[in-house]
Amino acid sequence: MKHRLFDAHNHLQDDRFGGRQSELLHACEQEGLVRMVVNGSCEEDWPHVAELACQHPQVLPSFGYHPWYLHRCTSQWRENLLRFLDQVPSAVGEIGLDRWKPALPYEGQEEMFIAQFTIAAERNLPVSIHCLQAWGRMFEILKAGPRPARGFLLHSYGGPSEMIESFVKLGAYFSLPGNYANERKERQRETFRHVPLDRLLIETDAPDQLIPDDGKHKLADQTSGKPINHPANIASVYEFAAKLRGVTIESLAVSVEENFLRLFSGL
Repeated sequence: MKHRLFDAHNHLQDDRFGGRQSELLHACEQEGLVRMVVNGSCEEDWPHVAELACQHPQVLPSFGYHPWYLHRCTSQWRENLLRFLDQVPSAVGEIGLDRWKPALPYEGQEEMFIAQFTIAAERNLPVSIHCLQAWGRMFEILKAGPRPARGFLLHSYGGPSEMIESFVKLGAYFSLPGNYANERKERQRETFRHVPLDRLLIETDAPDQLIPDDGKHKLADQTSGKPINHPANIASVYEFAAKLRGVTIESLAVSVEENFLRLFSGL
């Protein structure tokens, strides 16, 4: 019996998939996937995200400027973002703060994050948030508000477990990637044991965050030949999450579906 599965965060538009999106989505459907949130990273890939959403009902589009790509930002970024948000029911993201990536300037990240998060709050849209080594500052910004009434997603949450309750009070959901099943991710696994079940979501972050042994569905970048994460590995992430939380896949799938539909309702 296939369970109804939901991928809260991936990048199906990524060029590393080599135009195989329809094939990948078919494999996802075979695993029981119902919907996936596909996150744009900059103005250059927003059209592809929108196109995928128009072609495939499983795709819930999300548009935002990832902190890694702020150097590509045009002077019309806000107008372009609003245009895509008006074009199709969608979320905002991936947006965030990053003090981890080497040589990535932090200057300008907060301003861009706040501007995009404010748009989401004004429209009450869900937001997918990237945060690395900036959890204290992220909490301060989110607490200061405004925030979307429906809440927001801390994708691949890697902050301390002690902050979970405080983030929940602000409206946070937390998505678990399969990459955290890797042996070196014990701290992150322990953190996700403390996430309330009514705030837990599951993600692949495909084509990134490979799961151990590259997962059931193997895939390679056709240009480099390097392994990449297949979005149909969502089923394996559910299995990992159920084992981590000591629950059945059946009960986990029910909880995750409720959480997903609550956060992304109407989209």
